[in-house]
Amino acid sequence: MQSAEVVIVGLGIMGTAAAAALARRGHRVLGLEQYPPFHTRGSSHGKTRIIREAYFESPEYVPLVQRAYALWEALAERTGRTLLRVTGGISVGRPESPFITGARESALRHGLAHELLDAAEARKRFPALQVPDDFVALYEGRAGILFAEECWRAFIEDAVAHGARLHFGVRVTGFAPEGSGVAIETSEGTVRADRLVVAAGPWAPEVLASLGLPLTVRRVLVVHVEPRRRELFELGQLPIFLLDVPEGEYYGFPWLPEQGVKFGRHDDGEACTAETARRTITEAETAHMLAVLGRYLPEAAGALLMPVTCLYTMTPDAHFVVDRHPEWPHVAFAGGFSGHGFKFAPVIGEALADLAIDGRSELPIGFLGAARFGTRHQ
Repeated sequence: MQSAEVVIVGLGIMGTAAAAALARRGHRVLGLEQYPPFHTRGSSHGKTRIIREAYFESPEYVPLVQRAYALWEALAERTGRTLLRVTGGISVGRPESPFITGARESALRHGLAHELLDAAEARKRFPALQVPDDFVALYEGRAGILFAEECWRAFIEDAVAHGARLHFGVRVTGFAPEGSGVAIETSEGTVRADRLVVAAGPWAPEVLASLGLPLTVRRVLVVHVEPRRRELFELGQLPIFLLDVPEGEYYGFPWLPEQGVKFGRHDDGEACTAETARRTITEAETAHMLAVLGRYLPEAAGALLMPVTCLYTMTPDAHFVVDRHPEWPHVAFAGGFSGHGFKFAPVIGEALADLAIDGRSELPIGFLGAARFGTRHQ
């Protein structure tokens, strides 16, 4: 573990994606992670994540997510794992909601098939949803489910199959330039590399503290329930869904084995750090989530299966940071995925590999750089 061409700090979904991309290009890769594989202390755990094409956050994401679809398919073929299931997706909100206007702008700009439904049409088509009369719904056909732990496992397998060395249980305590390379201080001693990639997830505010990036961490809540009428929530009956309602912004999944109906809050959460995040969940928090779920999907709020927490690493504008260090160009980093980054993991992995080796990327990631926060972006 003393040296490598490229060292990767953090082996969540983004770090393992970068490890796989670099190893497949023939580079000598060493990945370092302080926790065991598939741990639940960061942002990559859980059974499922949403993938969607009519991206309400910005039309500029659409080419990235389209490439992500292709790369997820290629990864599934290489590893023999089922990683993605297309279910369609429905966004519900008032006509002026960004969930509606933003998704429609992306769809129109990129020629994506979509339908705008009034409340009555949405309720008829998807009877699990209780859409208020003054709301509308935007349906897109390519949205779906990523099987998150399988995706994470597939990147690990792909990286190792192409020669990457991945070490778990090794904590990184710092790094600094040394000659033409980088010295990385760890709980197992000093490691030296020609290049360094930092994908530290909710630990990024500490690991990248010298950059002064405005990264904050939020603890968010998710509940899993067994619906009262499962037939309304099964695959083929209900797509993935987004809700912009007076109570806040929420998302959810149709019923799946081992997770039931999954329902999460997107726009709120306690400020914390990766180490201080409160892992316990109060009855009041659970009751609030079930009340909102019951208001808009009345037959979903049956027996509670489990509540869980997850960590969002936020930027002020909720766009990602994927860049090179402004003073040490042989250090690339990614962070601030703001609760919507998982689906882009294979694209971010490619971009980190590009930045680490070539200092630039042909991928359209310019608007994701650190320049908007006063840090030089290449």
